[in-house]
Amino acid sequence: MKRVSITLDGQLEAALAAYGKRQGVPLVLTSMVRAALYEYLARRGVVAPLKPFQITAAKKGSGKRDVSRNHDQYLSRT
Repeated sequence: MKRVSITLDGQLEAALAAYGKRQGVPLVLTSMVRAALYEYLARRGVVAPLKPFQITAAKKGSGKRDVSRNHDQYLSRT
């Protein structure tokens, strides 16, 4: 991953801060800038659009009763 430095003018900085406040959760500036760049490049056909993260639950469940307590063990299995 390449590290870069950018300079934001006051208007852009204020807009990013306002957007972050409207989301209701703390947003990391790096993540917002990265997402904006992906969207910009996707609209120009340079990269594939990011797909929203979705989890689909099993219709009848997993049949396991301890998944909420031991989720890390289940997710680490390959």
